Amino acid sequence: MNSTTKLRELITSRQIARFAGAHDPLSASLVEISGFDGVWASSFTISAANGLPDMSLLSMADFLEAAGRMAAVCSVPILADCDTGFGGAPNVAYLVQRYEAAGVAGVCIEDKLFPKTNSFVDRRQELLPVDEFARKIEAGKNAQRDPDFVLVARTEALIAGHDVQEALHRADAYVDAGADMILVHSKKDSPREVIEFLDAWQARAPVVVVPTTYHDWHVTDAQSSGVSLVIYANHALRAAIRSMYRVLTSIESTGTSTAVEDLISPVSEVFELTHLDKWLHLENR
Repeated sequence: MNSTTKLRELITSRQIARFAGAHDPLSASLVEISGFDGVWASSFTISAANGLPDMSLLSMADFLEAAGRMAAVCSVPILADCDTGFGGAPNVAYLVQRYEAAGVAGVCIEDKLFPKTNSFVDRRQELLPVDEFARKIEAGKNAQRDPDFVLVARTEALIAGHDVQEALHRADAYVDAGADMILVHSKKDSPREVIEFLDAWQARAPVVVVPTTYHDWHVTDAQSSGVSLVIYANHALRAAIRSMYRVLTSIESTGTSTAVEDLISPVSEVFELTHLDKWLHLENR
């Protein structure tokens, strides 16, 4: 089964799917072996891994390369975060073709204006007119070759300070334009407004949530509320930053790595994650 079909089956299943964010092939491999159903190729974490903020500084080529490398090492589907689609409707059509060719199972585009700023930055967030974003969705769906390729429409209405009715209005228009899923995003510390959206939505199309700020919402409660996919978008990178800093400052201050040896992976684990045995076998043949 190819990755697009896997993703399509996950989002239409009665069982909620869980994805986690990754920024490179190694972190994507860790997501897979940890038992998640798929990988979110996060624009936030890919940008951060390049030493840049999440504000449309990297190009489509940069994000495509990162997602394609993840797809090359994972058997679970990759869902790529493509920000605002890197331009207008023709750009979205082009990105769908390129990501599909790279083995990525689906893409997600959001209805903010380019250049976008990360949703959790405390500044005014501007949205694209509904009909203009709907044209992007139509262009993307018309460009795909694999019927199972998934296009997720992400509405930032709640992030921009609009009410649930505006989020529903936008989600309706995006599904009418052909979107396979709706990602409704919120930065509240409770899932209240997301639940209000789900109650009114009545499962017209599968819904994705990203509970970064309302992190105590259990996955079983999300499923009961009608969520099809939950994404833990940036936790792997945030864990890596904290762990690397702790280890490096300990080594620098003590003059030895002895104190951190129990905190870090043995070299053999790196060999295992990078499939050294497979490559040595190929070399021997």
